[in-house]
Amino acid sequence: MTMMDRRNSASPDQTVHPLKLLTRAQFAALGGSAVAYVRPVSGLVLSNMISDAEFDATEFYQLVMSADGTPLMVADTEDAVTEWLGDKSLGLATLH
Repeated sequence: MTMMDRRNSASPDQTVHPLKLLTRAQFAALGGSAVAYVRPVSGLVLSNMISDAEFDATEFYQLVMSADGTPLMVADTEDAVTEWLGDKSLGLATLH
């Protein structure tokens, strides 16, 4: 049996970690407003999300969102995000 087989095989005594049983909403609520993540998004996507602002549809921006999916800030550079996060009490999660 290879390592991959062992990892993918379910044994009867194997318990499921409780975090894997949470809904997306429950999982997001764990971070609440204390955890944020940054993701690059196109101006086109941002224009659809934020109707009262103008974004260049061909450019990419940095979108900072809280764990529950609330947009917190939009920047045109990673440096601007780093500066903004500098005085905030937010944990930064990495996306996988």
